[in-house]
Amino acid sequence: MSKAKAAVFMGPMKDFEVREFDVVSAPKGYARMDLIASGVCGTDVHMHNGKLAVGFPSIIGHEFVGRITDMDEKEGEAFGLKKGDAVIADIAVPCGECLLCKSGDDANCVNMKVTNGGSIFESPYLYGGYTEVNFTPLANLIKIPESVDPVAAAAFACPGPTAIHAFSLAKQAGVDFSKINVAVVQGLGPVGMFAVAYLKRMGIPKVYAITFGKDEKREERAKCIGCDRVFDLKGEDVAALLQAENGGLGVDLCFEASGAPTAVPMGINVLRNRGVYLVPGQYSNSGGIEIQPQLITFKALHIIGSSQYSVCDVKTYLSFLDANQDLLPKIKALSDRYTVDQINVAFADAKAKKNVKTLLVAKENL
Repeated sequence: MSKAKAAVFMGPMKDFEVREFDVVSAPKGYARMDLIASGVCGTDVHMHNGKLAVGFPSIIGHEFVGRITDMDEKEGEAFGLKKGDAVIADIAVPCGECLLCKSGDDANCVNMKVTNGGSIFESPYLYGGYTEVNFTPLANLIKIPESVDPVAAAAFACPGPTAIHAFSLAKQAGVDFSKINVAVVQGLGPVGMFAVAYLKRMGIPKVYAITFGKDEKREERAKCIGCDRVFDLKGEDVAALLQAENGGLGVDLCFEASGAPTAVPMGINVLRNRGVYLVPGQYSNSGGIEIQPQLITFKALHIIGSSQYSVCDVKTYLSFLDANQDLLPKIKALSDRYTVDQINVAFADAKAKKNVKTLLVAKENL
């Protein structure tokens, strides 16, 4: 029987252990996949920092991109899948019965389950993302078009749909993106980087970003995918500069992707009257912050939170990549790649913000 390595989460602030597991046949309703690339998400960093609770020992990670090696072929046909397909695994399993699911918002299902919660002590063992082999229900696999490099797709496999869902909620709430002249993205991590690219491809004339501290390499990468200017909170009066936009009214749209609570008052502050604030970035309890709620009233702001995403958002993400082929090498270049054996180095670099996107990859994709 063949073996596969996986990085096992041993608890907050502890090193991962790299262990070997037996590779078994795919259970009924599942596909077995070989690793192409699997992302380290900010959520995973929160877990490792103890800010989001998760059981251990376990295999965490939810951004697995792999190639199908085993499944029941007739079952696969029902989902448009065949052996050899490159796919993105979506871990979310909405209940389909709650108010949110029945109203078409299964991304916010109140009874959400996940596909990566299986025990590492029970076959097939390998449900999470930090592994050389993964088992995921066929219903949760989205085929990557053959024209899209799967390693490039892996770079934003979660950040892309996360941003897209926020934009989708804005559109459902009546936001007309054709009327937005100036947008600013707070933070240039994976979600922020993708938001910059997506906003620019929407046709927004001015797309800015805000960072804390000068990082010339990250700034150049942001400009490469469409950012018109990067503002540095440590070196500029960013609020005043952004409030000067639109003839002194402020920016039309602000997208919070930094995860820093202190970003929220600034986002409110730089928006024009009737401005739109999208907030998908505050994904852990990092402490409270004082805001000026009267600004929400007097500016008549439109504030929209967004957390999870749906399978439809993953499909939209892949369609976006397919339609913007020139972005693929630029997106791929945003990733730094490690093998599963290098998990602890990968996490240390991710925490130190050395990478825009950290990927665990098969050796041939280093």
